[in-house]
Amino acid sequence: MPTTEQLSAPKAPTARVTYRAALTRDASDQAEVFYHAVMQGAASHYELSQRRAWANALPREASAWAARQAIYTTLVAVCDGRCVGFLELDISKGRIETLYVWPSLTGRGIGTTLLIHAERILLEQGVGRVEIEASLVLFDRLLRRGWKNLGEQWVERSGESLKRYRLEKRLSAIET
Repeated sequence: MPTTEQLSAPKAPTARVTYRAALTRDASDQAEVFYHAVMQGAASHYELSQRRAWANALPREASAWAARQAIYTTLVAVCDGRCVGFLELDISKGRIETLYVWPSLTGRGIGTTLLIHAERILLEQGVGRVEIEASLVLFDRLLRRGWKNLGEQWVERSGESLKRYRLEKRLSAIET
């Protein structure tokens, strides 16, 4: 697993963001990042009823997110001692399960940096491709990073249909 030193990012103008493996103490922050990323961050892409259904798909409790840390390799972005973004990775399936960043911090490269670290981990494990089911929020950003669109999907959450895309990326030791 990467060390904190291996996952450090360059100093940001206002606050330093570091990247590391998730700890149990990050779970409550993960719950809040998820909730706010869905409810606020996805507001321009999904209706309120869709966002409520999506946000309710996972509990807003630390214990649930700590349990997920035991299932997935979880990387976090930390600023001022708090988790401000995270990515859950299923290495055996070559799959990114989740990627969320605190809404006011989107567009600053936090999600991209988490993806780069996840891709490196997969390469180190001999995995040659990665897949994700991306929301409308992530779709265009991932296409710009070289991901291939494998098609539109609809997922149901509490009676609401949400559009997303299945994407994949071939991994290479040389970043392009």
